[in-house]
Amino acid sequence: MSDSSSHLPKVTPEQRRAAAGQFERANQVLASGNHEYAVQLLRTCCQLDPVALVYRQTLRQAEKTLYGDNGHGQPLATMRNLPTRVKLEAARKQQNFLRVLELAEEILYRNPWDVPTQIMMAEAFANLDLPDLALWTLEQIRQLEPQNPKINRPMAKLMEKRGSFSTAMLLWDAVYKALPLDQEAQQKVKDMAAHATIAKGKYDRVPQGEAAARVEPDTAEHNALTDTGETTITGSGSHKAAAPQAQPALAKGRVGSPTDERRASEVLALKQRVSKEPTNANGYLQLANFYRRLDRFDDARKILQEGLVPTANNFDLVMALADLDIAPLRRDWELAQSRLAKNPDDAELRAVSGKLEKEVATRELEMFRQKADRFPMDNASKFEMGVRLLQTGQIDEAIQIFQTVRADPRHQGKALVYLGFCFKNRKNWRLAQRNFEEALKQLPDQEEGLRKEVLYQLANGSADAGDWVKAVDLACELANHDFAYKDIGRLLDQWNAKVAKV
Repeated sequence: MSDSSSHLPKVTPEQRRAAAGQFERANQVLASGNHEYAVQLLRTCCQLDPVALVYRQTLRQAEKTLYGDNGHGQPLATMRNLPTRVKLEAARKQQNFLRVLELAEEILYRNPWDVPTQIMMAEAFANLDLPDLALWTLEQIRQLEPQNPKINRPMAKLMEKRGSFSTAMLLWDAVYKALPLDQEAQQKVKDMAAHATIAKGKYDRVPQGEAAARVEPDTAEHNALTDTGETTITGSGSHKAAAPQAQPALAKGRVGSPTDERRASEVLALKQRVSKEPTNANGYLQLANFYRRLDRFDDARKILQEGLVPTANNFDLVMALADLDIAPLRRDWELAQSRLAKNPDDAELRAVSGKLEKEVATRELEMFRQKADRFPMDNASKFEMGVRLLQTGQIDEAIQIFQTVRADPRHQGKALVYLGFCFKNRKNWRLAQRNFEEALKQLPDQEEGLRKEVLYQLANGSADAGDWVKAVDLACELANHDFAYKDIGRLLDQWNAKVAKV
């Protein structure tokens, strides 16, 4: 087996631009109703840029729409897919994961509801280190077969790696209920119950009433606006299926507080706006943002997804969905960091926090990369993209981004700071020092936190270079602003002692 078959090749900027252009054209074609041609364009997008989740999401929805959501695709799809399925099984045995993805898309073109194919596809994504795509793929078929252990088991393992222990616990519990004698499931249910304290999610119940844990809503606004419906676990947390008749609580006759009434009224007004202007993306965005402020992420996701078709996959809606999918990970990471601050010696918690941090940075990188590709003059997105490149260890590409952004006066100071960090990571203190010193001249007064960090970095760098006098001068300047900043007080004493010996 060749290396190229089991590792994802690097996507070039030219490929990304080409994929973005094809995606733009596909959206135009979808708006015209030509789903057959749109599907071909979207399949090309996936080939050019296999890691972009939005392309697969749009492709799968377009395929389902092409067949009128009939649940089985083309007539005789099973028979027509037999030759391709034989090749797919062979590619899977050979662990040629790229070939698995290619053949799987051929099968799904004829039947986008094919469960066994998508299980193998998710396995390939996981082996190519694309957990987001693996989770999304499993999420799609879990809606069809929520109790299938072949779906719940790999999904539980992915959630566990991510640090989403509460979701993993529910999934392992579903595996255990389907396979009571399964030793792995038995052990995992016990393990996940212990780990669930790291990151707790709010899940009303598992589909079909099989709940491993039940957490009742704990806020008045949640009670005032929450519709009834079953929760389904997805790659981003839990989702509520739409209630048969979703209405604000007051319309159901329950007595609410003035806050409940006001929020219910706002929701109703925003829903009416969406109904009157279904092709206007702003209505969907405003309603989704309102739900997000109430921590009702499932409802926010639902309204954004509803807006994709009538707005022809409006880019702002696509990006809002991408950001929404990251939100539960950010919350888990913040919770892990909070608990780590109280238990700094907890190695397991530190490992979980590190995984979550990398996961958040990786997903945010893809989001900002899409924005930067879409709007080449958007230096704010380029800057954020550079920060995530640095966080994920892609230093050389980050340097190129920050060197471009520093020409923009609005971002110059911060870009210079992060260039300093990039060169420091590349063990080139001379260039790091040059950028840090230039940053001090360019940073605006309101960036006090960054100014203190730059002084701290320059002081430590000077000390590492043996320039104790300069280290003391810089440390004194920092201590004069904030003596409690990190360990600068202790370091200043050490460096003063060094100067005294010279």
